[in-house]
Amino acid sequence: MHQFDGDWGLVCRAAAMAAEAHEGQARKNGTPYIQHPARVAVLLGSAGGDESLMAAGFLHDVIEDSPIDYDDILEACGEDVADWVALMTKDMRLREDIREPAYVKQLADGPWQARAIKLADQIDNWHDGLDDVATLEKRREKGEWAIQIAEHDTESVITVLRAKLESMLAS
Repeated sequence: MHQFDGDWGLVCRAAAMAAEAHEGQARKNGTPYIQHPARVAVLLGSAGGDESLMAAGFLHDVIEDSPIDYDDILEACGEDVADWVALMTKDMRLREDIREPAYVKQLADGPWQARAIKLADQIDNWHDGLDDVATLEKRREKGEWAIQIAEHDTESVITVLRAKLESMLAS
């Protein structure tokens, strides 16, 4: 088990910010939305991620889904966390046919931490939607592209998460 000896305050600030940002929001299955980023953060930590990566896991959806912006995250959690969360955010000003390839490129070209967050996000999304046959193929495609953009990463956090997602998609 990974031993944390860093800044737990950072994780707590991120968790509180995520809880506030997602207050009143629900997943498609009706569960409180905050459960998703909390599970993403736990997946990152259990794969060996540090407190900054866990904090970014808590916050990975807030720019896209709430009034919280990059500067708010920068002030509360620092540059690394803010940068990684920004990479997880699609540019909604772009048309979808441009937006999706741009999003894939920003994740592929960004630091490995962004791809680790995306893998953890897809693992949780896969678990969350197993009973929804209508979206199963779409979820599988998203999981496969997350694996593909992280296929050359050798960081242990990535290899753990990639193997987990590969195993899930194969079963």
